[in-house]
Amino acid sequence: MNAHTRPPKALATFRPQTRLRRLGQQVLRNGLPPLVVGALLLIVWQLLCSRPGAALPPPSQVVSDTWELITQPFYDNGGNDVGMAWQLLASLERVAYGYLLAAVAGIALGVLVGQSVWAMRGLDPLFQVLRTVPPLAWLPLSLAGFKDSHPSALFVIFITAIWPIIINTSVGIRNIPEDYRNVARVLRLNGWEYFQKIMLPAAAPYIFSGLRIGVGLSWLAIIAAEMLIGGVGIGFFIWDAWNASRISDIILALVYVGVIGFLLDRLVAFIGRLVTRGTAN
Repeated sequence: MNAHTRPPKALATFRPQTRLRRLGQQVLRNGLPPLVVGALLLIVWQLLCSRPGAALPPPSQVVSDTWELITQPFYDNGGNDVGMAWQLLASLERVAYGYLLAAVAGIALGVLVGQSVWAMRGLDPLFQVLRTVPPLAWLPLSLAGFKDSHPSALFVIFITAIWPIIINTSVGIRNIPEDYRNVARVLRLNGWEYFQKIMLPAAAPYIFSGLRIGVGLSWLAIIAAEMLIGGVGIGFFIWDAWNASRISDIILALVYVGVIGFLLDRLVAFIGRLVTRGTAN
């Protein structure tokens, strides 16, 4: 082996080590700060709530009180007496149905409002009024209309999530550069081709911004709605725990709710980056 072949071989050996080192540095840079802040908050919580007369239990007591719920998330004793995993899955199922309906209808209406001046003038004021109505204010109306708690919960999710999707989609459509529209005219694209090749790629960052807001609002809405409609679901679990004065169960449920909400947001953001090749917010 001559001297000319050694540097590339050494370089090939060096590059994986460099990538691993950079990956480790990135994990430390992104993961260490939240871990440190979280540990400090747990210490402060433990100190404040360990004093006599504290209204809330410290984290050590929360873990001991809810250890069975943590270690046995899939138990099923029938009725509403099921593990945390089943409670969360029931809520996620409702969110999935309501959110997907809101995404389809919201994108369609957003495209209509963004493309048509008449539609924008006619529908935008209505949307601006309806989006200010709190989610739970729709629940009595939906219960009166559907006569059933399950479709009522889906309607609350739908009506809560649809507004940011409509608004962001319409803004994205209106902000499509005029050059793109001129290209479509030159190429004589039909309606579907223009929608698929020009409109969606150009407006995708706005659309996924609306979808991220919508999924967060969906998760908030179902937790609140389940407190009132009952049945299996993390929202009713929290309300039932409050009625039984199980504060540790409530804290554990809130931790799960926060983690699931964060993961839903990250999932939609990840899909957005794939679709828009990193241009989504």
